[in-house]
Amino acid sequence: MHLEIHKPELEQRVRLQIQSGQFGDVDELLTKALDALEQATATQSPPKTTGEEKARAFVHWAQSHRYTPPLSDEAISRASLYPGRE
Repeated sequence: MHLEIHKPELEQRVRLQIQSGQFGDVDELLTKALDALEQATATQSPPKTTGEEKARAFVHWAQSHRYTPPLSDEAISRASLYPGRE
């Protein structure tokens, strides 16, 4: 397969990288660039989890909090929230 660079500024960047001596040729430059891209992509994507794994993680998270008893109906009634406004 033959690739052509259509943007002059991109071709100039490639030439400068090769002229710097950091890369021997275009193939080496592309190999390093693609390796870096693949590594960055692999570290950015979150691991695939199943519904069961997500449920287990949620239960574990919920159990890590201390127990607080539910509030009574009186405690959350409008009358107790806004005294004097019935």
